[in-house]
Amino acid sequence: MKPPYDITSLILELVSSISEKIGEVNALFLGKQSPQLRKQNKIKTIHSSLQIEGNTLSEEQITALVENKRVIGPQKDITEVLNAVAVYDSIASLKPSSEKSFLAAHAMLMKGLVDQPGKYRTRGVGIVKGSQVAHLAPPAENVPGLMKDLFLYLKNGKELSLIKSCVFHYEMEFIHPFLDGNGRMGRLWQTVILKEQYPVFESLPFETLISQTQTEYYAALAESDSLGKSTVFIEYMLQIIDQSLGTLLNVNNRTLNSHERIAYFISLGHRGFTRKDYMSVFKNISTATASRDLKKAAENGILKTEGEGNQMRYHIRH
Repeated sequence: MKPPYDITSLILELVSSISEKIGEVNALFLGKQSPQLRKQNKIKTIHSSLQIEGNTLSEEQITALVENKRVIGPQKDITEVLNAVAVYDSIASLKPSSEKSFLAAHAMLMKGLVDQPGKYRTRGVGIVKGSQVAHLAPPAENVPGLMKDLFLYLKNGKELSLIKSCVFHYEMEFIHPFLDGNGRMGRLWQTVILKEQYPVFESLPFETLISQTQTEYYAALAESDSLGKSTVFIEYMLQIIDQSLGTLLNVNNRTLNSHERIAYFISLGHRGFTRKDYMSVFKNISTATASRDLKKAAENGILKTEGEGNQMRYHIRH
């Protein structure tokens, strides 16, 4: 049975806008995203998704953990980050319509944090906001059947992946199949569903925007609960995806730091290039800034140089 939702004019408008932006992103980035940019986006995704759940580690601390450096912080927070890094490192192998893959991802994500990671709950749960029960999840004995139905829905080829991913995210949060980790699994699995058809989502940190609009995120979940269908949540999530793609495309309309400029330039796939080529992408920076960016990237082993002075050319190290 298809989960209930309506197709509104806003949903149609957003699907159209997202499809256009995916086309632009594919033309710019597909197959060209540098390892540095992918790493940076993965760190943003992990930081934002865990921050929503109360994790206190900063992006800098998460970067250090990704690079196998020692970090001082609460052990639970460190474990959450290391688990998330392991899951996002193996995201390409996760199969969106496989319940087995879904449970394996939860086992990785919640290892050392709950008693039975990768297992559905066996007791009732409710979500409490303040002194009130905001959501009473279905009884534990119904969870396996409900999740089986949800995965059958995912296999329905007639549904648009963009909408399916939002519906799955909402329905999974409603079912609340685990004692802990439901929020991060909902956000992870939406990415897993989307990256199957659109590879850009493997490294698009839309969780950052969810983190910045948490009130709206929970309000969309609550309103969909009270209406008995996921329409409002679909509209919210599609707006988040549309804005995230817009941010990726409007990289020149914001102030980037040296590291971000180099990462973005590398993602464009230039093989050998000059300072002038670099400045043709970043039209608002001075010659001195461009030289500093490129010198720093060469010192950090990201670029190698050839020639001298104005004749100097740069090559990306692989």
